[in-house]
Amino acid sequence: MSIAAYPALRLRRARAADWSRRLHAETVLTPADLIWPLFITEGEGEEPVAALPGVSRWSMSGLVERAREARDLGIPCLALFPNTPSQLRTDLGEESYNPDNLMCRAIATIKDAVPEVGLLTDVALDPYTTHGHDGLVDDRGYVMNDATAEQLVRQALAQARAGADIIAPSDMMDGRVGLIRNALEGDGHHNVQIMAYAAKYASGFYGPFRDAVGSRGLLKGDKKTYQMDPANAEEALREVSLDLSEGADSVMVKPGLPYLDIIVRVKSTFEVPVFAYQVSGEYAMIEAAAAVGAGDRDALVLETLMAFKRAGCTGVLTYHAAHAARLLGA
Repeated sequence: MSIAAYPALRLRRARAADWSRRLHAETVLTPADLIWPLFITEGEGEEPVAALPGVSRWSMSGLVERAREARDLGIPCLALFPNTPSQLRTDLGEESYNPDNLMCRAIATIKDAVPEVGLLTDVALDPYTTHGHDGLVDDRGYVMNDATAEQLVRQALAQARAGADIIAPSDMMDGRVGLIRNALEGDGHHNVQIMAYAAKYASGFYGPFRDAVGSRGLLKGDKKTYQMDPANAEEALREVSLDLSEGADSVMVKPGLPYLDIIVRVKSTFEVPVFAYQVSGEYAMIEAAAAVGAGDRDALVLETLMAFKRAGCTGVLTYHAAHAARLLGA
């Protein structure tokens, strides 16, 4: 292809005016690209999360308010995470499939009040166990795959029966997507989606999240036997392929910004809906930078979210969802 040379070609011509920059934009970010993660607590009101400035745990009434806020801002979906009371946490995490647990009550409450907002629900055992792992642990401290997967099926069914729209297994057990899909089909939940945490890395960016769900200090050992090694990219493609073959409707890469290369490779290889989770540590870094004047908060928020879209994401889970939606709607 023949391309003109300078000065016949001046690429800055298209950037000279705002209207032209908007006209030539290759990537578009809207509130409809955002999923807003929310933390659930018992009681009334809100509980600010110290490690996540501007983020709180919400009671049922607060969750309904946030759901209405999301609807009004054009955010299509909320992601829910419970802070299970300590007295209900056990080694086996039985509370995870209690139909009257915090998660299931939150699902039903929001769906009753704001049915037009989608609900994505986390499927993993770490908010329910005394040891902080995503699965059941044997006497050697190893997280057991198949026994965990059976329990995740019960958890997923409880959430679907409560009204969840998207089941999102975040545990990284092998084979759990297929088991959950079969159970959902067998229970009549044909339109409940599965968004698989397909490439979830054993990352240092999760710390503030563990504060928010009350698992900080509980974890015995680490999660490297089931979450992915940050050094690996080819393995991520194998994980995604496995989850898609078992019935996942979409896949997630987590964390987000440090793994843009993985997002690009997943999207180009499989051409399926790919989501990124801009995790708690990423959010906290932006807030910390803005607090000391190291960067403009609004610019940092929009630039990082645009990076996910540019890399091929269908959407992004971000704690900045409401703030970003306001900026985009301004």
